[in-house]
Amino acid sequence: MRTSQRILSLSMLAVLSGGICGSSWAQTPDPTFPVNGTYDKALVATVLEHATVHLDATTTVNDGTVVLHRGRIVAAGPSATTSFAGPAVRLDMTGLHLYPSFVDIHSDFGTPEVQRAGWSRTPQDLSDKKGAYGWNEAVRPETSAAQEFDPSEDAARDLRKAGFGAVLTHVQDGVVRGTGAVVLPLDDPREALLAPDASFHMSFRKGSSSQNYPSSLMGATALLRQTHLDAQWYAEAAPRGMAGGTNLSLEAFVEASALPRVFSAGGWKDVLRADAVLDEFGVTDVVMLGSGDGYQRAEALAATGARMAIPVDYPAGYDVSDPHLARMIGLDELKHWELAPSNASRLHKAGVPLAFTAHGLSDVSEFLAGVRKAVDEGLPEEEALNALTSNPATWLGLQKDLGSLRAGRVANVLVTDGPLFESGTHLVEHWVAGQPTPMRDRHPLDLAGTYNVNVDDSVYVVAVKGEPGKWKASWTVNDSTDVKVPLTLDNRTVVLRLATNDGPIRLTGNVWMESRIWEGTGQTADGSWTDWSAIRNADEEEQAAASAPEVVADDDAFEAEEEVAEVPAAPVSNDGLDLTGVVYPFTAYGMSERLDAETVWIRNATVWTCEEEGVMERADVLFHNGALVAIGQDLNPATMLPAGVTPLEIDGSGKHVTPGVIDEHTHIAVDRGVNEGTQASSAEVWIGHAVDSEDVNMYRQLSGGVTCAQILHGSANPIGGQSAIIKFRWGAEPQDLLYEEAVPFIKFALGENVKQSNWGDGYRSRFPQTRMGVEQVYYDHFIRAREYGLAQLEYRAAMRNAKRKDIREGRGPVAPRVDLELETLLQILNEERFVTCHSYRQDEINMLMHVADSMGFRLNTFTHILEGYKVADKMAEHGAGGSSFSDWWAYKYEVKDAIPYNGAVLHNQGVVTAFNSDDAEMARRLNQEAAKAYKYGRVPEEEALKFVTLNPAKLLHIDHKTGSLKPGKDADVVVWSDHPLSINAKAEQTFVEGVRCFDVDRDRELREAMRAERARLTAKMYADGESSGRGGKKRPSERIESHYHCDTLTDENR
Repeated sequence: MRTSQRILSLSMLAVLSGGICGSSWAQTPDPTFPVNGTYDKALVATVLEHATVHLDATTTVNDGTVVLHRGRIVAAGPSATTSFAGPAVRLDMTGLHLYPSFVDIHSDFGTPEVQRAGWSRTPQDLSDKKGAYGWNEAVRPETSAAQEFDPSEDAARDLRKAGFGAVLTHVQDGVVRGTGAVVLPLDDPREALLAPDASFHMSFRKGSSSQNYPSSLMGATALLRQTHLDAQWYAEAAPRGMAGGTNLSLEAFVEASALPRVFSAGGWKDVLRADAVLDEFGVTDVVMLGSGDGYQRAEALAATGARMAIPVDYPAGYDVSDPHLARMIGLDELKHWELAPSNASRLHKAGVPLAFTAHGLSDVSEFLAGVRKAVDEGLPEEEALNALTSNPATWLGLQKDLGSLRAGRVANVLVTDGPLFESGTHLVEHWVAGQPTPMRDRHPLDLAGTYNVNVDDSVYVVAVKGEPGKWKASWTVNDSTDVKVPLTLDNRTVVLRLATNDGPIRLTGNVWMESRIWEGTGQTADGSWTDWSAIRNADEEEQAAASAPEVVADDDAFEAEEEVAEVPAAPVSNDGLDLTGVVYPFTAYGMSERLDAETVWIRNATVWTCEEEGVMERADVLFHNGALVAIGQDLNPATMLPAGVTPLEIDGSGKHVTPGVIDEHTHIAVDRGVNEGTQASSAEVWIGHAVDSEDVNMYRQLSGGVTCAQILHGSANPIGGQSAIIKFRWGAEPQDLLYEEAVPFIKFALGENVKQSNWGDGYRSRFPQTRMGVEQVYYDHFIRAREYGLAQLEYRAAMRNAKRKDIREGRGPVAPRVDLELETLLQILNEERFVTCHSYRQDEINMLMHVADSMGFRLNTFTHILEGYKVADKMAEHGAGGSSFSDWWAYKYEVKDAIPYNGAVLHNQGVVTAFNSDDAEMARRLNQEAAKAYKYGRVPEEEALKFVTLNPAKLLHIDHKTGSLKPGKDADVVVWSDHPLSINAKAEQTFVEGVRCFDVDRDRELREAMRAERARLTAKMYADGESSGRGGKKRPSERIESHYHCDTLTDENR
């Protein structure tokens, strides 16, 4: 009777209030719109009573009530003290839990789908967007998610069913993406839009822009930095009419800069890069979108102070049943598959504030299952609920609207039938702005059990299994065969069908007394109508079954399923290295612990000092705290080291010790593009913004004795990007690879690569197209840079002469626009930055030296320089060094005059000469390349070794710290098994600043440990595949890692 009265009361009130599911439940109608029909005053409230109410992550009321009225929560608390005085619909929530709805801080709900830029035969230099906007299509701060917002009913319903009551949506396109809006997942945009301008969005991806620039990660970073600088300048210059016109993009950027910043970064390396860029401009309290790999460097992310939005789109496993195909899966992929669900837990333990996002999920209904996995992996439930509700709301400044079930908040209430993070708990219904979205019955009938179904004096034993909404029934024939019984339940109406030998019996009826009795009518096989009933058996076995946990039935009939034996995981050996968990770096040959500097005493070795001492026989090398302490014979460490420090002794008998090898020209360890070649000058970009610390090529080169390298921009334009000099600190973060002692360098280039005239008719638009044009590019840019410097001097003079009152009142001189490109070129003119130039032909080499002489700067290094032997005397006179190949020739027409004696000729003319690799593979044997200086030209052996040690250090201006073995210098030391110029020599230990980054014995242990770890993870993935069915598992495919070269052109930053 009580249930009937409640249903009647609800129906009457629904009629009075204009319908339960109507917009009146969200808020009072917009008074600016005309009224069609009767005016709805939305007088009726909804009272959700007698539930377990989770007001927030830390406050739970066991018998609680939440009152919803006009789209807001007007009261929440204990049922005994929470009431509503006006008309209300009261819903009994006994046994149910009420939670605040989820908030997604990174969504594209209701925004237009981003279209990829189409392929074009010709490059596009400037934006073709109509209007007074900026020059680059990837910078679109004028984009407003609120203005673009057009919600789809299906997408809104899917979000509500997944538990989301609000999302921060933005147009996910471009480097600067415009403003985001906080919206509710409702069908009407006016009701849905909660905060039109809630956030300011950025990324490193250029998205749908059809322009060529930027084509690389470093280009996107430079564009982002320049846009910040331009906005600062425009904010000061535009009001005084000194900005050269109106730029709506910069105006929008200035206006949006006060909003919370959300950076769609992705992987942990990009999070660190984004933090560095935003720190430069004083932007704090940023929300960073991760990609699910943050656990790999949780401590580094915590140190940034950033707040992380983390996805739950964990990687799916592979089908590893074929051992040959399984070999194609990288160890890092296997480890990420295992560790990705622990991402949230590890970040939380490191102190990173978290919010969950459905970003990356193809099916939003899988979101809660992903969060539960995170809880299973150790994330506290309280923190998980905060990450779903209060954290994102607070970060957006909307904690008084979202994130809790407190009075005044938007009426977003999620109803569950148990604790949220338990695997068997279901979402029952979801109230968004007071509007309900039912998903299950609040108090569903439990049909599970065995029933005696009586039809026309015949009894059929029917077993029902499953859970609400997924009931599966069967009946037993001859006590042995189970026959599927189609069964549906709608409220209390049950419909089922019995397949008998005489034909089907179709039955419909009602369920009574908590499913102990069913009764109704039906038709037998001959079409006759009959009454039927069913009584649930209540013997001890059925009672035990009823109290057991629910089992979800398989979609097929209750046929005997083949049991799958559990596959035990491969045991982890206690011997050797343990690579389970996170490794540094997170790739092959990574270690479970970071490597530390050692105090080492190498005794009785042949030591190549590359200093005045030359080659010392039976000598010792001692280093401590990352620096060389002493080199000599019969050293006594006790008198040279601090008290209590005992060095590790290495027997150097029969071995050779040299300084670490230095590669003056490499293109390894770069993320997403080595060329920003879309313009004649890309001096504004810096390789240091795109260093890849996880590149296994560093380890491979450490095994060849390389300890330091200069990562150069490619050679696609005359003025390339700024280079990065790194130490091979294996396991360090990208920014920690950058060598602190290095001075700034930049890459220039000559020759065919920069002209683009031989690229086809589509590439005839970019200047220069001839070698004459290349020369003019240099003159034009350096003249502009000189004028830029003069403008800065004039500004400083004007500031000194300006009145303080004028400055205070904003009438002082306007600072010149900071131009990152010209700033870099000005550093060259001021001898604060040095040039390494890609070069081949003597005429071009002479031309550039003439340009440098006439503009008053010196070219530091000509790299490649394969015709250097023709102009070695002029290079020496100019003061330029040469970093050449040892014996490359005839690989393209430009090098037809190359000879293997080039290095010897340059050296003999007094040019500081080095050999470089420009190749990921060749760098592993640079010691053998140095030997060719002896083979071709009889350069003395010690001088030949300097071609890859001290001489590149001199060219890079770091010879005061590395490149030779001298007390006080960095302990960059290699222990060789043989003469270092011999093809038989192997690097047995490579130390970088005293850290043993490569050890031949440890390498053997690592290989064995990696084999064991692969076996363990493969067995675990196989077992997971067996339990879930391999049909849905991905087939392994080989991952091709391409190597960058000078002429590599890519567009990897979409």
